[in-house]
Amino acid sequence: MFIKITMVIVLLSPLYSLSQESKPPNIIMMIGDGMGLSQISSGMYSNNNYTSVERSQHVGLIKTHSFDNLVTDSAAAGTAMSSGVKTYNRVVGLDEKFSPVNTILEICRDKGYMTAIIATSTIVHATPASYYSKVKSRYEYDEIASQLSKSNINFFIGGGEKFFNDRSDKRNLINEMNDYFFANSLESFKKMNSNKIGFLTSYDDPIGKHEGRKPSLEDLVQMTIEKLKSFNKPFFLLVEGSQIDWGGHDNDSEHMISEMLEFDRTIDKVFDFADYDRNTTVVITADHETGGVAIIDGNLEDSKVVNKYVSEDHTASMVPVFSFGPYSSLFSGVYDNTEIFDKLEAIINK
Repeated sequence: MFIKITMVIVLLSPLYSLSQESKPPNIIMMIGDGMGLSQISSGMYSNNNYTSVERSQHVGLIKTHSFDNLVTDSAAAGTAMSSGVKTYNRVVGLDEKFSPVNTILEICRDKGYMTAIIATSTIVHATPASYYSKVKSRYEYDEIASQLSKSNINFFIGGGEKFFNDRSDKRNLINEMNDYFFANSLESFKKMNSNKIGFLTSYDDPIGKHEGRKPSLEDLVQMTIEKLKSFNKPFFLLVEGSQIDWGGHDNDSEHMISEMLEFDRTIDKVFDFADYDRNTTVVITADHETGGVAIIDGNLEDSKVVNKYVSEDHTASMVPVFSFGPYSSLFSGVYDNTEIFDKLEAIINK
C-alpha cells in the first residue's frame, strides 16, 4: 500500500505541491443518486453542452451490484462505498452476516476530522444513512434518526424533521440532542458558530428543484465548506444529489434534469474550493443508474433533449467516477464500488 500511494504522489498534477501532502487532505464525496452517463449527458446538453465534470482530473468506472443482486439499491451501494463491503439490498451499514461495519465518515471522525452530510432527500434516506447508521432495513427511519442523534456528525442538512420530533415512540430527538443547535434557514445556519448544527430543511421529503426547492444545494454546500474550514481541521463532507434518482423512477425528465443541473452547479463550487485549497480530494460518483435512460433526440441550439426510459427502477450499468485534487489518480480505472472506500481509507491513512 505504501508503494502504491508513493507512486500516486509522484504522478500528481503539478497544481498540487508535495509540501501540502504533510497535511491530511480534506475529502469531499459527492454522490448523484441514480446518476448514469445519460443523466450527466442530459444535464450537459441542457446546459449549453457543458458539464462541470469536464474539470475533473481523472475518470473511472465502478461496478454496482450488491451482495445478492445484480441490480443494487441505494442501501447496499451506499454501504459498499462507505464501508468497503457488499451487503444485501435494503440493508444499511451491516455486512452479509448482519455484523456492523465501520464507515469512512466514522473513521475520519475518530481521527479528528470534522464531518458533515448534506442531502436533497431526507437525512435518514438510504444513501446518507449508510455513512452513519446500522439497520437491517433502510425503511427503519425512526431508528436511523435515533442513530444519527448519537453519531457526533458535526453538521447535517436534509429533510425529514418528522423522524426527529413526530415519532411513533413520542421521543423528541431535537430536544434530546442538547449539544446541537438547529437552524431553520440558511441565514440562521450561517450565523451559528457551534461545531454541531442540524438543519432539517423539510418536515418530510423535500420538494423537487423543479418545484422550487430552496435553499439551493450549491449554497448549502458552500456555506458548510466555509464552516468546516473555519475549524482549521481536516474534514470529510458527503454531498448527495438525491432526487436525480427520483426523476428517473418517475421517468420525469424535467425533474431529473433540474436535479442534475443543480448537482452540476454544486460540483463547480466544490471544484472552485478544491482548486483554491490545494489539499482537498474530491470524488464524484453514483450509487447506481436509474431508469435506463437513453437520449433519443434533442437540439443543441435550444439546449433540449428527448429521453426514453426502459425502466422505472435501477439498472446494473456501471457508473462513472470523477476525481480532482491530491491522490485523485487513485480513482481512475475500472473497479468495484467497494474500492471507493479502500481508496479513501488509503488516503486518510497515508
